[in-house]
Amino acid sequence: MIVGFIGLGIMGRPMAKNLIGAGYKLVVYDKFAKFDDLVALGAEDASSNRDVALRSDLVITMLPNSPHVKEAILGTGGVIEGIKSGAIVVDMSSIAPEVSQEVAIALKAKGVSFLDAPVSGGEPKAIDGTLAIMAGGDKKTFDTVKPVLEKMGSSVTLVGDTGSGNVAKLANQIIVALNIAAVSEAFVLAVKAGVDPVKVFDAIKGGLAGSTVMNAKVPMILDGNFKPGFRIELHIKDLQNALDTAHSLGVPVPLTASVMEILQALKSGGMAANDHSAIVRYYEKLTKTEVRK
Repeated sequence: MIVGFIGLGIMGRPMAKNLIGAGYKLVVYDKFAKFDDLVALGAEDASSNRDVALRSDLVITMLPNSPHVKEAILGTGGVIEGIKSGAIVVDMSSIAPEVSQEVAIALKAKGVSFLDAPVSGGEPKAIDGTLAIMAGGDKKTFDTVKPVLEKMGSSVTLVGDTGSGNVAKLANQIIVALNIAAVSEAFVLAVKAGVDPVKVFDAIKGGLAGSTVMNAKVPMILDGNFKPGFRIELHIKDLQNALDTAHSLGVPVPLTASVMEILQALKSGGMAANDHSAIVRYYEKLTKTEVRK
C-alpha cells in the first residue's frame, strides 16, 4: 500500500515519520512546509495534492481547519482530481463534523471511501506514536486502514458514522480546555494561600482530581514552559467548531464559552502560539502571582 500524506506540520511530520519507520512507502506534500527530512528518510516528494492522490492507494490529510481540508481535497488541484476509484482518504485533521460529511459525499461520487479520524495527544504523542485516534465512517474502510493508524496511535476507535470522529474530538477538546482552566484556578489559589504548588500536585494527582491533563500540563506550568505542544490558537479553532456544532444542535455549552473567552484574551495578549497550558497565565495576571517551582 502506497500512502500519501498531506500536511507536515507539528503533528503531521512526526506521524509521517512513524509510518516511514514502520515500512510504509510514502508520498508527501505540504503547500507551506519543507519536507526534505522526510525525503531523506525515503519518502517521495509530490508537486501538489492532486499529485499525491495520483500516486497513492491511501491519502492521509493532517491540516489546520475545515477550509484547509476542503481546499486540499475538493479544491483546484486537489485530491479529488487525482484520486483513483477504490482508494481511501483519511482526514486526521480536527474540523467541523459537517465538513467531514460534505467531503465524504463528494469523494463517494468518485468511488472513494472516506474516514474522519482526528487525534488527541499533541506533539509528544505524535512523536512516539501513541496518539488517541477517533474515527468516523464505515467499518469496512476502518478495518482496512486500522493497521496504518495503529502505527501512529496506541488507541484507535471507530466511533460511528462519518463525522462521529470529529464529534468525539470536539468532546475531547472541551474536556481538555476545561481541565486546564480548572487546574489553573486551583493552583493559583494554592500559591496565593502560600502553599507549595509542587506539594499540592503530589498530594492530589493520585486522587479523584488526578487526570492525564493534570499530569501533562502541571509540570509545564511549574517550569514556566509554554513551548507549544498544542497552541492556544488551535484550541480556539477547536472550541469554535464545538460552539458552532453545539449551537446548531441547540446544546448549551456555557463552560466552553467561558474558557473560549479566556483563550481569546490570551491570544489578544500575544500568546496565540503558546501551549494551551498558558491558560494559567490568565489567572496569574489577574492575581499578580505565578505558579512555579
